[in-house]
Amino acid sequence: MIVLGIETSCDETAAAIISDEGGRPRILSNQVLSQHEDHRPFGGIVPEVAARAHLRHVDRLIKDALAEAGIDFSELDGVAATGGPGLIGGVIVGVMSGKAIAAVHDLPFIAVNHLEGHALTARLTDQVAFPYLLLLVSGGHCQILAVEGVGAYQRFGTTVDDAIGEAFDKTAKMLGLGYPGGPALEQAAQKGDPERFKLPRPMRGREGCDFSFSGLKTAVRQVVQNLDQPPTEKDVADIAASFHAAVADVLQDRCRHGIERFRRRHGDDVTLVVAGGVAANRTLRDALAGLCKAEQATLVCPPINLCTDNAAMIAWAGIERLRQGSVDDLAFAPRPRWPLDPDAPAAIGAGVKA
Repeated sequence: MIVLGIETSCDETAAAIISDEGGRPRILSNQVLSQHEDHRPFGGIVPEVAARAHLRHVDRLIKDALAEAGIDFSELDGVAATGGPGLIGGVIVGVMSGKAIAAVHDLPFIAVNHLEGHALTARLTDQVAFPYLLLLVSGGHCQILAVEGVGAYQRFGTTVDDAIGEAFDKTAKMLGLGYPGGPALEQAAQKGDPERFKLPRPMRGREGCDFSFSGLKTAVRQVVQNLDQPPTEKDVADIAASFHAAVADVLQDRCRHGIERFRRRHGDDVTLVVAGGVAANRTLRDALAGLCKAEQATLVCPPINLCTDNAAMIAWAGIERLRQGSVDDLAFAPRPRWPLDPDAPAAIGAGVKA
């Protein structure tokens, strides 16, 4: 089975080819074009700029993905495109491209939930068996879920305000580290003292698996404002390190609760998968590795290049869906919001991030 994946939900334009033969998945190609330079002058992602960049580049990336894989359209078994959630202009570009290819070449079309792409990546890279516990951490989402099968998710917790990636980017902006903020903040933290500033650990110690990061951002702003002068390089490093320490403590606490709940539902054998762009952060990976060692759980983190947005995960989710005979017709409408667990109760304050 060979599937083309297309990803255009945010600020990466991507196309990939994945094959699966007898349970042996292979990444035949994985083309990713970052738009960081397009958005850097604005200090963040501009949806209209992102959509226009997708329009300019998606056709070429699809051709490059096919060329790298050494195949043509006639050898595909399906076309998968991110159908949401995401910036709707970009999602439309990818969906319409996928539909056009599917229609012209008489191929099944699979509209993939972008979050499910992240959720299933560990099955592409590590062949993780269902069920497993998922920590989904990205610029738009922060959730803990039980992954019980393709399309079968139970949400244990979600952010009640800001997503973790958003907190990273806005903290970096307060410290003058530019865009994209997450990697710059992590680099600065490596030189800092995590004990210098006593930042709060929101939600730590409370029942459940929900998150909150708005108070932590406010605390960082207050620290910056209370400095006697503009932050020095050492100040920035120490604040970044203190921020990382606070986030790591929160993730450990919330995931510990998630592990306990997962065990009550599925037994003692727990695999914790960390996915999404923030899963590329090595400090947080190390913190979760320590938690899993203490809890006798298995930690799986996909390769860093498959944590951030990519089309390999979309193609793989397409293969998983195609195996089940789950395809979409060409009337599928792109979705700006698409929760993994639509039956989960509304989380007060979470809004669209639920």
